[in-house]
Amino acid sequence: MSMQSHLFRALCATLVTYSLSACDAEKRSDHVIDDSKITIFTGGTIYTGVDNAPTAEAVAISNGQILAVGTHDIIIESAGSNPEIIDLNGAALFPGFTDAHAHLLGIGLREMTLNLEGTESAAALTAAVKQAVENADNPKSIIGRGWIETGWPEGRMPNRNDLDPVSGDIPVILIRADGHALVANTAALEAANITDETEDPEGGKIERDADGQATGILIDNAMALVQSLIDTPDEAQKREAYAKASDVYAGYGWTGLHNMSVDPQNVGLIEQMSDQGEFAIRVYNSIDVSGLEDLTSTTPRTSKNNHIITRAIKLYIDGALGSRGAALSEPYSDRPNNSGLLLMKLEEAAPIFDTAINAGVQVNTHAIGDRGNTLVLDWYENTFADHPDKSDLRWRIEHAQILHTDDIPRFASLGVIASMQPSHAIGDMFFAKDRLGEDRLDGAYAWRSLIDAGVVVAGGSDAPVERGDPLIEFYAAVARQSLDGYSDDDWHPEQAVTREEALKMFTLWPAYASFQENVIGTIEPGKRADFTAFSKDIMTIPAEEILTAKPVMTVVSGKIVFQATE
Repeated sequence: MSMQSHLFRALCATLVTYSLSACDAEKRSDHVIDDSKITIFTGGTIYTGVDNAPTAEAVAISNGQILAVGTHDIIIESAGSNPEIIDLNGAALFPGFTDAHAHLLGIGLREMTLNLEGTESAAALTAAVKQAVENADNPKSIIGRGWIETGWPEGRMPNRNDLDPVSGDIPVILIRADGHALVANTAALEAANITDETEDPEGGKIERDADGQATGILIDNAMALVQSLIDTPDEAQKREAYAKASDVYAGYGWTGLHNMSVDPQNVGLIEQMSDQGEFAIRVYNSIDVSGLEDLTSTTPRTSKNNHIITRAIKLYIDGALGSRGAALSEPYSDRPNNSGLLLMKLEEAAPIFDTAINAGVQVNTHAIGDRGNTLVLDWYENTFADHPDKSDLRWRIEHAQILHTDDIPRFASLGVIASMQPSHAIGDMFFAKDRLGEDRLDGAYAWRSLIDAGVVVAGGSDAPVERGDPLIEFYAAVARQSLDGYSDDDWHPEQAVTREEALKMFTLWPAYASFQENVIGTIEPGKRADFTAFSKDIMTIPAEEILTAKPVMTVVSGKIVFQATE
């Protein structure tokens, strides 16, 4: 008898059989796994994420830890006669899916403010604002997020003239989906003292029409000009937003999230909520640089239950492609007088890099344009060369969307992780060629080339910029087509990845990107029992069917934090 078998027999308890079905009409959210027992998940294909043993029939856990993985008969027999059985009833079980780039507070606030996702035109945006004004009770302002103008029949961004007729003297501020631009009405511009003569701030742009008048569009650092008009959530609102975000993400099937651009003051609240059982999923925080000094003395900072880890800082070198703020080496094809924005200079970045590398703090830098990515790689390379005694740094570039092809092998040689969001590619395909021209698409959203070069690609969603659905992200990575199946040769279908690679992008590689590959990321003995179950086998069904699958169950450290109602 193996050592694991002895362990099973020592921990055996009363037999409980629990059937989990994607078609089960009864919600079983009150089911709690008893940590004193051995629990066995079986009844569906189990994808381990382990290369030499990719599938299994059963996995046994106890006290939140994986004990054994193998065939149904051997696992059941080894466990003795009294384990708790969770029957997957045909659902496919995976290592816990982790979103390697999202914004937790924003996900929650999206559920609490004017949500403009899916707005199909400037006219529809105006109608949504009109409705919000009518529904609000003496509002001080109307704040919303989620619009994106690509595909709108008007063929343009919204402007203050769209908003003014329905908003009157109520300030209206509507943030673009990517978070790098917003549109404000005249009342908001006046309240912020923005006039046609206001100068562009460094790293930002006030859009103006042909007559030099401000249109209401503020890009990147110019958005700060109206920040005072947006109420900062108080602690109660933050607590509500974080709880909503956790529930939403667990309901999608995510067991973890890499939380970007976190206000350092919010870290303690997230830790407290997790330790008190008010927060379901794991969080790896990448905080704003303002918290670097404190982090240097507490790296890594962890919650009592080890579900919340803070070890990284988040920086920005440029803006977004859609709002033409991404820093390009050559001008935008559809705006030849613009090459994007640089939000950080080397003289600002260098001391931050030195402090971080000496303290073992991970640096995660937002870079979307090819110039932005080249500069970050240059700066990282210089920093690494100045600190040859430092190793296993795992510094990241967040997004890495548009690359010079000769920069791709530099990621591998420097050990830089590419943190990328597949849904950006299938959304951006409708305007990226206009922004970049055909030639620069060779290095755009180049997952296949990066993986072939030996780069770790950590997959995420950038929610609330995108929906935050792991099935959409997985589909985008393997299909490289829009949600309705559209693509063309200009979009380089050869950059799609295999199912096995896509699974790593959302399991093992985010674990590695957060220094947790020995704890989570695969289903194998000794790791924490983090599992995601989907109603369909996304590793084998046709790509277009991936979007019809549903999350069935989410398990974090052996605790079921979500179960499907149907």
